[in-house]
Amino acid sequence: MTMLEAEHLSIAFGGVLAVDDVSLAVERGLVFSIIGPNGAGKTTLFNIFSGLYVPHAGSVRLRGQDVTAVKAHRLARLGLSRTFQNLQIFFRMTALENVMVARHCHESTSALGDLLHLPSVGRQNRETRRAASAALERVGLGDLADRPAASLAYGCLKRLEIARALATEPRVLLLDEPAAGCNPIEKQELEQIIRQIAGDGVTVVLVEHDMRLVMNISDRIHVLANGRTLAEGTAAQVRSDPAVVQAYLGVHGSREATHAACQ
Repeated sequence: MTMLEAEHLSIAFGGVLAVDDVSLAVERGLVFSIIGPNGAGKTTLFNIFSGLYVPHAGSVRLRGQDVTAVKAHRLARLGLSRTFQNLQIFFRMTALENVMVARHCHESTSALGDLLHLPSVGRQNRETRRAASAALERVGLGDLADRPAASLAYGCLKRLEIARALATEPRVLLLDEPAAGCNPIEKQELEQIIRQIAGDGVTVVLVEHDMRLVMNISDRIHVLANGRTLAEGTAAQVRSDPAVVQAYLGVHGSREATHAACQ
């Protein structure tokens, strides 16, 4: 089943085409990576998928439903969630509270119910806490639930963002450079987490510069350059494509990608 589909997407800023006639389709349960040099249009494409930008041309479908102009909060209810390259953490909250915030799309509240402390409100609050705790466990942060976010290491904060996205119960999870700024050990932990998420049936769409991570975990890879599709295929197909090597990987990147495949 096709979970996320883009058809002939284009968007321009100041007359410059950031995304130019891009089409792709992501099947259920895959780790689908989008790679390319800086300025290739990767994050712009994510912003279109997640409802932050409306394309000037083309369409986006989520599980067959046209969601081209649907806002981010509605997309979360429809089963699409994302993380951001730059941390979007509430540092004065605990790790658990950060994740609980994401459960609003599954809550039904009213001012009267809260004022009267109705039993339904208490049940909902307990369910929110339970689901948030489960999301933290999935990313290995269960024992840090009550720690202030400001006290967590950088790698933990990246995992916290993933936990918060998981708390929305997504069918499709967009990860924007989850390994950026992480050390090799943190990257290995992220790789295991992403594999487990996909293994649980969540479709993962990944933007990432770390070629070792991309080549290790991707089922399909879509390559962008100058806003346009350059290639798509398996890791083996992409790393051996001369156009990809010339435009993006280069000699060093190609060697790194090949080395990752041999591990």
